[in-house]
Amino acid sequence: MAGFSDDLVAAAQDGDRDALRTVYEVLAPKVLGYLRAKGVRDPEAVTNDVFLALLTHMDRVKGGAEGLRKLAFTIAHARMVDDYRSRSRQPGAVSYDPADDTRTVPSAEDDADHVLAAARVRAVLAVLPEDQREVLTLRVVADLSIEQIAAVMGRSQGAVKQLQRRGMIAVRQALADRHVTL
Repeated sequence: MAGFSDDLVAAAQDGDRDALRTVYEVLAPKVLGYLRAKGVRDPEAVTNDVFLALLTHMDRVKGGAEGLRKLAFTIAHARMVDDYRSRSRQPGAVSYDPADDTRTVPSAEDDADHVLAAARVRAVLAVLPEDQREVLTLRVVADLSIEQIAAVMGRSQGAVKQLQRRGMIAVRQALADRHVTL
């Protein structure tokens, strides 16, 4: 490397500011290129860290220009490993896609539809006699079996089936005659 000699390193070790600047100007682009090639997240910042660390170890450099170059890249490699490790401990960033967000809040329209639907069900059930209404409510809303409804109402299974059948016919007729609208 032109201008990078053992004498320059010796002057930098003695605290010569011009020598330190030259060392930085010669080595920094190479360290930066190394860190970029290795995929360091912020190579400019890591390059600065490398040279801060290098400055504190300058008095211990052995081997002149070659020793300083080795030390600079040893520190750069260690900082690159630190960067990889810190990224492996952090969860990866995931971009937000509204289509993937399953959290929902019902809209005012959804709330109104729900209220209206409940009102419509009550209106349909209101046209039925009490026993038919009870059977259909237990069958459809509570999702009970015929056997369970019979036990709840104290009736036979055949009677519950008949009440369910008559209730469904009455509902269909009320809807057809427009006594109740959906």
